[in-house]
Amino acid sequence: MYSLEEKARRYASKAHAETGQRRKYTDEPYIVHPAAVAELVRSVTDSETMLAAAWLHDTVEDTSSTLADIESHFGAEVASLVAMLTDSKQPQAKNRAARKVAHFCHTAQASGDAQTIKLADIIDNTRSIVHYDPHFARVYLVEKRVQIELLKAGDSGLWQQASTIIENGIGQLKLAPHHVPPVWFDRQQQKYQLPE
Repeated sequence: MYSLEEKARRYASKAHAETGQRRKYTDEPYIVHPAAVAELVRSVTDSETMLAAAWLHDTVEDTSSTLADIESHFGAEVASLVAMLTDSKQPQAKNRAARKVAHFCHTAQASGDAQTIKLADIIDNTRSIVHYDPHFARVYLVEKRVQIELLKAGDSGLWQQASTIIENGIGQLKLAPHHVPPVWFDRQQQKYQLPE
């Protein structure tokens, strides 16, 4: 009999493999990302529910799995966490900034457990973005800077780790060979106006 986490690992591995999904910059099998997120979550908790949700956090967004599938296999608590982490479609959003603000507001309302998983997700996605795609990193790191300010209910150690990675990445982009002016980051951040 497998643990809840092991069942989630197997389910996520199969779901992401069936779509042929790969990591954007490294072309590794996509499951390396949920695995890294689960390990970051494991560093702060041994909750089987949170670890299962960490493995499954992208399945509804990126595969044919539905929240109903997650609930039937893993229970309501895991499905609820996955729902809080799933980026809902925003057809009314007119541009990337509007879509991101809607997603930030969604994750801001998530439980502390879901925010902890989201922080782990952000850490793994930002670790090497400057190396692989410095042009996109300028936008992405500003978005993550805005988003983590809304994730204070998550684990404080992971929050600090995410903040450090984001600020270090922005710092790198201000230096050679990128030379992004500091004012560019300020102007970019103003595009993500959060509702009061």
